[in-house]
Amino acid sequence: MDGAALSAAGLADAAQTYVAPAPPSDVYGELYRAVQLNRIFPDSKTFADAVPRGSPASIAREFSAHPPPDAESLKRFVSRYFDLPQAVVAKPDGTARNGLVRHIDGLWPKLTRSTPPAPDGSSALTLPKPYVVPGGRFRELYYWDSYFTMLGLKRAGRDDLVEDMIDDFGSLIERYGHVPNGARTYYLSRSHPPMLALMIRLSKDRSREALVRRNAWLIAEHRFWMSGGRVVRLADGAVLNRYWDDRPLPRDEAYCEDVLLAQATPDRDPTDLWRDVRAAAESGWDFSSRWLADGRTPGTIRTTRLLAVDLNVLMYLLERTIEANCRRLEDQVCARTWAAKAKVRRRAILAHTWNGRYFADYDLDERSANDRLTGAAAWPLFARIATPEEAKATATALGQLIGPGGIAATLARSGQQWDAPNGWAPLQWIAFVGLRNYGEASLADRIRTGWIATVEREFKASGRLLEKYDVLEQKPGGGGEYPNQDGFGWTNGVTVEMLLSKAASQLGKPPRGLP
Repeated sequence: MDGAALSAAGLADAAQTYVAPAPPSDVYGELYRAVQLNRIFPDSKTFADAVPRGSPASIAREFSAHPPPDAESLKRFVSRYFDLPQAVVAKPDGTARNGLVRHIDGLWPKLTRSTPPAPDGSSALTLPKPYVVPGGRFRELYYWDSYFTMLGLKRAGRDDLVEDMIDDFGSLIERYGHVPNGARTYYLSRSHPPMLALMIRLSKDRSREALVRRNAWLIAEHRFWMSGGRVVRLADGAVLNRYWDDRPLPRDEAYCEDVLLAQATPDRDPTDLWRDVRAAAESGWDFSSRWLADGRTPGTIRTTRLLAVDLNVLMYLLERTIEANCRRLEDQVCARTWAAKAKVRRRAILAHTWNGRYFADYDLDERSANDRLTGAAAWPLFARIATPEEAKATATALGQLIGPGGIAATLARSGQQWDAPNGWAPLQWIAFVGLRNYGEASLADRIRTGWIATVEREFKASGRLLEKYDVLEQKPGGGGEYPNQDGFGWTNGVTVEMLLSKAASQLGKPPRGLP
């Protein structure tokens, strides 16, 4: 066994001995259920993020001994025993005259947080170094968001924050064996699209010490994804991954919503339903017609029956990154091992996520790639694993998703936020880079030009940068479980990268960040 693998094995052993903290729904039991089901707060995440003023056990005992008789009394109980969280406000500077890039640069300090340690009794996870949060109700470190945020941090010269955030993610792997969806106890049962390998590619730290440590993190993350319900072996022997969650219960941050969904779907086992809901949350696409059997009804969600094309491309990039790291460490046995894994993965992706017209999720029940066109089809182009013919056909298909303001998540208008007419910063970047990788510069530039115009239009109107946008009418996006949020980490990062890479391309230089 090579040195990097030995280090990763040590991380796995350490994580197994670490007792993960319980989520608030377990800590507070009936109190938690009462607060959420009585809708004391419009947003279920509010109480999930609340900080107790005393020991959680004593508060739970007080509730059991003297249960409030009505919702108003329950609200007073919570106000007495808890400090409620505040939204992360990224206030505009009062003028658009300074320009969008300068405004975004000024937002990074407003979005930077630290939790060493986390407040006693809160759901927050301790992190050793500062980090950037998305904004609004998202007041903690999130996993896949952070890669796109880092693109902007690099442009702002904030390599210090890039390195700090990489170390924060590594600390989570060292403690828990994986990177959770976000830095909260209630996210520990699931991860997010595995982006750490791409983040590490942005790092300026090329020291051998950092390389060994980080490669061990990546190998440990790979082990997490290749175990349990997240890995599936197909009839032909191919092994691919799916999104999953180890805790088939209502989400703490959307407790009431999940309970009501189960009540509205009496023909389904609630635990199966909740696992599919949580798996969609792990995907980052929460929620989308992409996961719904009938394309519109939340109760038909079936995320775990799909092998997501984006996830498997990210697993390929993870394997290729480990291979490259092993080569830099001059461990040729390790490098050959991971090169072989990546080769097998690429073959499986091409065999099982290509539907003859574009890349799509593999349906375990239909035993073939489905015909749902989504922005995730761009991921094989981003990673350069498509053949030229597949890339050309996929580019033609993706053209159907491109509107005046960028690329939409899907063609479906389901009312879910990861559907038309919404476009999201991550999809703009992945599609833009993927199309550029295969010479589809015209389509790529339509995405970049439309996205920048949409973001600038809203910025001039309100001074805000938003979580998502309607890319068909070039206005704020909508739909989903909560209102559109301000901030916003990944919008800031992708937009400033697109703005500055556009200027660079006009000087004959390619955009940064091309894999």
